[in-house]
Amino acid sequence: MALVAMSGTLVGVDGVPIQVEIDLLRRLPSVVIVGLPDGAVRESAERVRSAIQQAGFEFPRKRVVVNLAPADVRKCGTAFDLPIAAGILAVSEQVSRQRLEGTMFFGELSLEGLLRRIRGALPLTLMAREQGATRVILPLENAAEAAVVDGIEVMGASSLDEVVEWMEGRRELAPTQAAPSPPEAGSSLDLAEVRGQARARRALEIAAAGGHNLLMVGSPGCGKTMLAARMPGILPSLAFDEALDITRIWSVAGLLPEGQGLMTRRPFRAPHHTISAAGMVGSASLRPGEVSLAHHGVLFLDELPEFSRHVLELLRGPLEDRAITLTRAAGTVRLPAGAALVAAANPCPCGYLGHPSRPCACAPAAIERYRARLSGPLLDRIDLQVWVQPVEAESLSRGAPGEASSAVRARVERARSHQSQRLQVLGIAARNNAELAGSAIRTAADPSPEALRVLESTMERLGLSARAWARMLKVARTIADLEGATRVEGPHMLEACSFRLPEGERL
Repeated sequence: MALVAMSGTLVGVDGVPIQVEIDLLRRLPSVVIVGLPDGAVRESAERVRSAIQQAGFEFPRKRVVVNLAPADVRKCGTAFDLPIAAGILAVSEQVSRQRLEGTMFFGELSLEGLLRRIRGALPLTLMAREQGATRVILPLENAAEAAVVDGIEVMGASSLDEVVEWMEGRRELAPTQAAPSPPEAGSSLDLAEVRGQARARRALEIAAAGGHNLLMVGSPGCGKTMLAARMPGILPSLAFDEALDITRIWSVAGLLPEGQGLMTRRPFRAPHHTISAAGMVGSASLRPGEVSLAHHGVLFLDELPEFSRHVLELLRGPLEDRAITLTRAAGTVRLPAGAALVAAANPCPCGYLGHPSRPCACAPAAIERYRARLSGPLLDRIDLQVWVQPVEAESLSRGAPGEASSAVRARVERARSHQSQRLQVLGIAARNNAELAGSAIRTAADPSPEALRVLESTMERLGLSARAWARMLKVARTIADLEGATRVEGPHMLEACSFRLPEGERL
């Protein structure tokens, strides 16, 4: 009679329940795994065979049929090793099957029977709780990560022997307790180190306060990268659900440090300009790319025009929808991509167009080709655009330090608090102003007649699109929040419109 052990697989960043059905047939000895397994799952047969024998048990001398149901869901990864091994031992009556009820198993086995770490322990544990499981058993290295999920017992084991002894009732696996989250580590990079650049600093603060996208244009060495690297230090602390979202994504990507519970800092991802499309948005195996790894944090693209145009155009959807839908041979998934884009670019190939002292050596045609690498629709999705001028030598040597990150962060957190309270009162499902969409933009902004006149005038003068209209209104709402204003007034809109570069200065 077939036996069922419960497990799961990953589809995108979510866990999907899988029944591991095992039966022994009187045929020539072999192992057959069916149910759309990938290569790693098919290879589990040899790992399981060796692990069972190393644990002192006999591998059945029959045909072992393993069915992973539902059969129309593609199974990937190595987490099925443990449920297959436990199921084979139970169906062959070498261990008790009583404790299989209400338990989900995840884990990769070594040939010696040791349990190795898996990807996606957190989303798999969340799925187990949603399915009504009582407990999960997984590798000890994943226990701290999975233990952040309330309402389910998380038991870590280091080997198949320990799991078998628990199934037999000869050993108890103590439930892992969620470790208290460590205090958020402050960034070692402080805005106080930035001399001058008052306008770029202001744009950085607005971007952090509202979750807006930011483009800094300037000559080499003027401080664009230095400013971007200090943005994590002024972002607000993570809420629990945000930390859970980030930890889930990093767990699926296999980037979570060993023994790590919840992530405590917002991610800052800075991929090189040679990155592929799969690396940016997600691979053929539906693993998250850089735009998802930066969720609730910052995606920094230095030397923006040097990125492949195809890669940049793929960002148009995530910048608008804050999520990305991947359709690959492995299936279709929707991955979160709510990152704030911070980009830096030179104004021309040599980098010195508009420099106060160094002449530009580029031909007009070369400048046009360089700027054509960035499409209008992509630039239209960048809320704040600022020209960063070089800092004078005297300011670098004798200038007073800039305002510290801690002071800027305090203002950012107050502005985020105003946004959260307002959005809750209005019943709008958004975390910050950048996520506002449709009619919610005007409702949340509540612009005065003067503010609307300024916006209309800027639209006509710069020839901007309706998307730019909405984005400038959201930026003005953030500026008003930084001042504690209840509605968007004319001065707020004037400042928001000033962060749209005129035609001659656009890339």
